[in-house]
Amino acid sequence: MPNIKVVNMAGSQVGEISLSDVVFGAEINGAVLHMAVRAFLANQRQGTQSTLTRSEVSGGGKKPWKQKGTGRARQGSTRSPQWRHGGIALGPKPRTYRVKLNKKVKRLAIQSALSSKVAANELIVVDQIVATEYKTKVMADMLKAIGASKKVLVVLPAVNQFEDEQKYADYVKVVRSLLNIDGVKVALVNTINVYDILNCDSLVVAQAAAENIQEVYA
Repeated sequence: MPNIKVVNMAGSQVGEISLSDVVFGAEINGAVLHMAVRAFLANQRQGTQSTLTRSEVSGGGKKPWKQKGTGRARQGSTRSPQWRHGGIALGPKPRTYRVKLNKKVKRLAIQSALSSKVAANELIVVDQIVATEYKTKVMADMLKAIGASKKVLVVLPAVNQFEDEQKYADYVKVVRSLLNIDGVKVALVNTINVYDILNCDSLVVAQAAAENIQEVYA
């Protein structure tokens, strides 16, 4: 069971947290990680590209010239693919690029991704990430103090705006302050994905979010 030190927003250690071996100490499965990243990137594609075939372009109803006697090649329509403004042969049409993964593979991929961050010492647990006002400097100073650099993924616990309006308002201040910093992305426990975890250089997780992750993915 890996033990990770817990720091505050000033970068000082305030304790330790014991993380689940199932979630944060699992064997890293490279094949499953590849499948998850491939599925994530494929599912971002819209697949709305479309070209017009010869039956869809306007015009071309009349035969350009008679079949024989002109010395030119026979043509039936000015909208054939070889003509300018003609239809496109074998062009792209709207399609879905969606790749589906079953639940066990998704869970295993998240466990492998989180475990890879622990193994690489790129996981930082913060006791609580709070903001009383919209201040980007406060969040920037926090990231600098805890040693997070370059691309950072900050994981926060889920907040229900209908249960505690004040808590939700403070959460919005944190998120908006963080998103003003270049290279920083914010996610909730229920919105994390393998690609974002692997793509970041530092994974910053609030202590409450780390406990929630263990409950969900253990």
